[in-house]
Amino acid sequence: MKNFDLHQPYKPAGDQPEAISQLTDHLIKGDRFLTLLGATGTGKTYTMAHVIQNIQKPTLVIAHNKTLAAQLCNEFREFFPNNAVEYFVSYYDYYQPEAYIAKTDTYIEKEAQINEEIDRLRHSATQALLTRKDVIICASVSCIYGLGAPEAYALTILHIETGKDLTREDMIHKLVDMQFTRTSADLTRGSFRLTGQVLEVMPAHEEKVYRIETAGGRVERIMQVDPVSRKILREQQDLWVFPAKHFITPGPERERATKAIRAELKERLDWFEKHNLPLEAERLERRTKYDLEMIETLGYCSGIENYSRHLSGRKEGDPPDTLLSYFPKDFLLMVDESHVTVPQIGGMYEGDRSRKNTLVEHGFRLPSAKDNRPLTFKEFDQRVAQGVFVSATPGLFELQNSNAVVEQIIRPTGLIDPEVIVIPITPKTPLPPFHKGAVTEFTKNPLDKGGNEGGLGQIDDAIKRIARATDDGQRTLVTTLTKKMAEDLTEFLKEKKVKACYLHSDIKTVERLEILSDFRRGKYDVLVGVNLLREGLDLPEVSLVCILDADKEGFLRSETSLIQTIGRAARNVRGQVVLYADRITGSMKHAIAETDRRRTKQIAYNQQRGITPQSIKKAITDLRGSLGFAEPKDIKEILKLELSAESRQLEDVIKQKEAEMKTAALELDFELATILRDEIVIIRQELGKRQKKMPVATDGKTPRIKRPARHGRTH
Repeated sequence: MKNFDLHQPYKPAGDQPEAISQLTDHLIKGDRFLTLLGATGTGKTYTMAHVIQNIQKPTLVIAHNKTLAAQLCNEFREFFPNNAVEYFVSYYDYYQPEAYIAKTDTYIEKEAQINEEIDRLRHSATQALLTRKDVIICASVSCIYGLGAPEAYALTILHIETGKDLTREDMIHKLVDMQFTRTSADLTRGSFRLTGQVLEVMPAHEEKVYRIETAGGRVERIMQVDPVSRKILREQQDLWVFPAKHFITPGPERERATKAIRAELKERLDWFEKHNLPLEAERLERRTKYDLEMIETLGYCSGIENYSRHLSGRKEGDPPDTLLSYFPKDFLLMVDESHVTVPQIGGMYEGDRSRKNTLVEHGFRLPSAKDNRPLTFKEFDQRVAQGVFVSATPGLFELQNSNAVVEQIIRPTGLIDPEVIVIPITPKTPLPPFHKGAVTEFTKNPLDKGGNEGGLGQIDDAIKRIARATDDGQRTLVTTLTKKMAEDLTEFLKEKKVKACYLHSDIKTVERLEILSDFRRGKYDVLVGVNLLREGLDLPEVSLVCILDADKEGFLRSETSLIQTIGRAARNVRGQVVLYADRITGSMKHAIAETDRRRTKQIAYNQQRGITPQSIKKAITDLRGSLGFAEPKDIKEILKLELSAESRQLEDVIKQKEAEMKTAALELDFELATILRDEIVIIRQELGKRQKKMPVATDGKTPRIKRPARHGRTH
């Protein structure tokens, strides 16, 4: 068992040493909850890393969205390169939960697109927790949802050792029980292949093939093999193979579970008959019997999680097993951006309960399906021995329940909070006096030579500021109130020759990571968003933040939201935030006052120590690559075969792709249609470069081009 081994690229500075010392002392003393009130850019993650190093306990770090969890995972991997830092988020790229709308008699079947890479990382996380102590899991709130019982998961692990008496048939039966699938084609995660006395298996948590050679009922050799080149990477003495799925039920338990499901089905059917509900009874009987047949035959069925109470032997109302069940009881919890994450944890249960009640009432699920649910906040709270809430704007729960609030305002780089200015949305609108201090007060727009005469609206003003920041090699964030506004503004900026991109919750997880990396590299100068641009995004290249419609009081323009958004410019020495407003709201006033308080303290600290502020410098890494996602490929590289063809052939390829594009659009596969459209554009450009067509073949036929399989594309 390894201990945590913190790699320190620099020594703690600013408020970090004191914060690390206080947090560590309180945790060692046994205090249950603490709050780290850390301003943006003060190095809260580095402080968290030092606390983990000092406490030496397995740690769960929860963030409120997948993007922030990925960023935290990337940072902790840099701090702990020799320890297990894992990523655990929902593996759905798209998820439509099963539901029934009684008013319109509409049943919506569960529909989901599973991201295989994220599924692999989830398996890697649970396996790390079962095999070692030096583990940090960076997770989203999905970690409070039901997961297979760790006891059943651990009992089905297959241990293969060289020289051990273990027949090929025994291994095959064990792998099938572990939900591995047998194949004679290429191996994928969670599958195995048999050739003579050689068994090849690809585990669920990695894309490596393990070749096991047997002879006379004994294991002779175990080799790790590259799945593409077939090159032997290493030979090893033993191999631990974990289940291919988290919901695993051993044979005897499965029999007990199916009996319990049948008993509940009979009881529920009797209830429907007593209340004269034949339609509901028929629905339930057909669905449940089909699922039972699948479970008894294959050990698995679609939606098996709805029977998790019976499969795990839990009683009615008992909380489900979750990722937290895989941790030891004394693990350390850290909740990043707790003012958002804590309410998320508390709100998951009620929404799920309402949907399940409707399904059960109308015969789509057994009542036990209601126990396939997230933890309630009380249940979550009971499972946490010690926790640290981390936020620049802690919520009421954190402040009321923490034994101590540790403040971290001074940045190691000497950076001060950004300058905040207020610009009228409507030209010629005077702003009343509201605050005097470190924050600049504006009643006229300095970018307009005529003061505010014939002045600029918020969009025109923002464009001029963006141009100035871009000329200086800086990046800009623009926050809007709606997704539609973000998309429309992005298109408008593009028309103005501004390299802009939007980012909101409809963008897939992996694509968000790619956009953020490209933004830092300079592919985009402006990122437009709604809420994803607030908490936790580490973008030191950003010197300008424009908050449109800042006076529209509400969730997105509350005091907490404004402080968080202002913090996006706090990692750059030239940071400036523009609030576009025709009036000064209470939230604006408080946010500006808090920013001014911090600026005053930071400026005084720098003056006392002769510190010259410096922008944060951070290497630009591809978040996707650091988490094991496939690297993006260039379209021209993918089309290498097509582009090498003759002109006549290229014309046929264009026609072929156009037909495929139309078919994809009709089937609502817009992602594939977009890929095909981009490919057509590239091929047309290549065709246009050629001055003349190649002569047609003498037989008058044009050979078809065999193109690479589409599943390998990442665009």
